[in-house]
Amino acid sequence: MQQASAIKLAIVYPGDAEARKNATADNNRFAPLFAALTALGAWAEPVVYHPDFAASVYQQLLQVDGVLVWVNPIQDGHDRTVLDALLRKVADTGVFVSTHPDIILKMGTKEVLFQTRHLGWGTDTYLYSSLTELRAQFPSRLAGGEARVLKQNRGHSGIGVWKVQAVGNEPVTDETRIRVRHAERGSVEQTISLKAFLSQCEPYFDNGGKMIDQTYQTRLAEGMVRCYLVHNRVAGFGHQAINALYPVPEGAAPEEAPQPGPRLYHPSDLADFQGLKNKLEETWLPELQALVGIPTERLPVLWDADFLLGPKDEAGNDTYVLCEINVSSVAPYPDSATPLLARAAIAAAQSARSHRF
Repeated sequence: MQQASAIKLAIVYPGDAEARKNATADNNRFAPLFAALTALGAWAEPVVYHPDFAASVYQQLLQVDGVLVWVNPIQDGHDRTVLDALLRKVADTGVFVSTHPDIILKMGTKEVLFQTRHLGWGTDTYLYSSLTELRAQFPSRLAGGEARVLKQNRGHSGIGVWKVQAVGNEPVTDETRIRVRHAERGSVEQTISLKAFLSQCEPYFDNGGKMIDQTYQTRLAEGMVRCYLVHNRVAGFGHQAINALYPVPEGAAPEEAPQPGPRLYHPSDLADFQGLKNKLEETWLPELQALVGIPTERLPVLWDADFLLGPKDEAGNDTYVLCEINVSSVAPYPDSATPLLARAAIAAAQSARSHRF
């Protein structure tokens, strides 16, 4: 039994009314985190969220010292508009919220790829703030024949991420045939007109949406590395050999494109990725923080950064290109991150409590 003075934490994740009614610390995917928090003397409760009962969730969150949130940007057909407004109100009362919606907007959307394109993890990147801009500027960037990757600003699981390449080397017009492939699992390559594809992109600009345009990384077939961080320190890695937009084998039909395989999890001391870890912790992350104005204590208690292999440098060493940053719903994650996450969450909630009362 926890003492009355124990730090109180809520773990928020999506579900329906039945899931909310039956939620316990043991019957969800965060059971190891609940156990770690309890072992450290904290009191933690599950909070199932859905827009239909947002008001009840709000009242529940006012009773805790800290809130940890796992809800995707688009969840079961709903965006996070209602949830983010709720979390801002909770945070305004002095409750610690991770990840705070304002921090998501600073570092957890694809726009950060454009903002940080000049950093060591950057590549040839453009930003389109409207469908008009996309139609005016994107064709010329396809004209060289190389593949590009278009990404909607807020999404997950490959939704709204497209590999696009012109067929042939002729000047690119609305009627140019292009090869496109959606990164969402189960998608196959299609050949359609540029005009038809750009029309499909129109919904990505709804409600102030944007799209990011990056160079396709030809070494994608060598895998993707996900760095999991607790605040500003790498807490583990995920390595995925076959991932979204993996190239179709030469001579194979579009429907034979390999589908994403499992992500293998590793602790933070894995030798293969120490170079990447050091660059991220010592150089790139401090540069990002300075650029977007996030002090270390306001970094998410758990977030991740995905990297692809870029061109080798003059000395033959690997370079890395940032693919995306995830902060809204980072799960699953390596077991090695759980104790670090638990300690960081309790410390942040303790700090919030000390300023609240």
